[in-house]
Amino acid sequence: MTQFDPNAAAHSDPTSPQRFTAPVAEAQADIGLIGLAVMGENLILNLASKGFTVAVFNRTTSKVDEFVAGRARGLTILGADDLPTFVSLLKPPRKVMLMVKAGAAVDAFIDMLSPLLGEGDIIIDGGNTHFPDTVRREKALADKGLLFVGAGVSGGEEGALTGPSIMPGGNPAAWPALKPIFQTIAAQVGGEPCCDWVGVGGAGHFVKMVHNGIEYADMQMISEAYSLLSGVLGLSAPEIGQVFEEWNTGELDSYLIEITAAILQKTDDETGQPMVDVILDTAGQKGTGKWTSVTALDVGAPASTIAEAVFARILSSLKEQRVAASAVLHGPDLSGLPVLDRAEFTEQVRRALYASKICSYAQGFQMMSLAAAEYDWALDFASIAQMWRGGCIIRAAFLDKIKVAFGGAQTAPVNLLLDAYFTQAVADSQGAWRQVVAAAALRGVWTPAFSSALAYYDGYRSARLSTNIVQAQRDFFGAHTYERTDKPRGEFFHTNWTGRGGSTASSTYTV
Repeated sequence: MTQFDPNAAAHSDPTSPQRFTAPVAEAQADIGLIGLAVMGENLILNLASKGFTVAVFNRTTSKVDEFVAGRARGLTILGADDLPTFVSLLKPPRKVMLMVKAGAAVDAFIDMLSPLLGEGDIIIDGGNTHFPDTVRREKALADKGLLFVGAGVSGGEEGALTGPSIMPGGNPAAWPALKPIFQTIAAQVGGEPCCDWVGVGGAGHFVKMVHNGIEYADMQMISEAYSLLSGVLGLSAPEIGQVFEEWNTGELDSYLIEITAAILQKTDDETGQPMVDVILDTAGQKGTGKWTSVTALDVGAPASTIAEAVFARILSSLKEQRVAASAVLHGPDLSGLPVLDRAEFTEQVRRALYASKICSYAQGFQMMSLAAAEYDWALDFASIAQMWRGGCIIRAAFLDKIKVAFGGAQTAPVNLLLDAYFTQAVADSQGAWRQVVAAAALRGVWTPAFSSALAYYDGYRSARLSTNIVQAQRDFFGAHTYERTDKPRGEFFHTNWTGRGGSTASSTYTV
């Protein structure tokens, strides 16, 4: 592994501003943070604003100079030239938070910090790390007497500064030392912090990963609502922005709806057009949605809407192919379709968005439930809903309803759709939802998330699906066996479908 040398540039510039350098005896900092990108800087300022003293270090030490002399001037923030000095500034148990790029950079800093720390000291990875890496690191550091925590941090730059959602997991022995710090700097909703202990191993980063998967779905569904109002009703971007502003006063009240309303009403200074009209329709991704989708397959969770949102971004990246295809592949004939009433269809889209949103959250929580069984985690879904209630990107008013749904151990549903509130909410919206998906299909408007969410709902509510045909096909060509409707679950049978090589009668297999 390529190692960083954080000391190489420590004194390379003799004209750099003088920084605080303390002897080992002067441990003053409550926590240390490594990584001075915007998220790291804003977390440090958040910590200092809440009364904590913070030691800071960055691989490029000139950034420490700039930060201490600039944004951090006058605050209880101590810059360090090198890692030994940085560690010496920390009160025991020493707590070091890494806000560096996920992957090799995290491992490199862990390798450099480990010899400088002692038993019971804590390393926290606050980046977007894949949870299996957190599992690996927690085990390796435990063997050295060090405590490792993988803490998902959501809320972007603003959340880091004013109060993020924090989802810590890993070695539980670290939590008593971290709790007063993390719960103080986290977002607060209803007098409760949007931070609590998630679980052992990679549980914290897993929950953050699912958060991001739901975020993918939420963003895609909002974009589809925009597409329907624009493509079907012909509304302008500012008009749709006003619609979103109105939606944000009701059950769709959320951060993503709020910022989308603002985005749609922003004008491009260069052209005078709506800003969204000059933004290329190709959406990037950093991988957390993909991780969610792959992990859903691993644990057997039907997170189809989340996966569809990931595929939607991939399809969007094929811009040149899509432009060429648009000249060859034609959509439906619209001449015989009725003109839709603006107010009625707008309300139908709102209801379709809400019902689809409920399904994507149901998929995310169902996935967490299956993963908890798979990895032996004791996940508290009511607590997770509270953590997502403020600070994070998917923060929304209806998370209060999710918190209530999972709040009672005796009444917690196995699926969010089975909670009385959400059962009724989808029942109230499904007529409009179906009208919207049908209208989109008839008019050739792309709505993969709305359609996938509806398919999930119809599949989950069906007592009998068509997959008996699939299982019969599997048994026909591969002798994969099947269960029977008139026999107990767990008994498996095989039929000689062709009659060749023996009897056509079914055979019983004990598993």
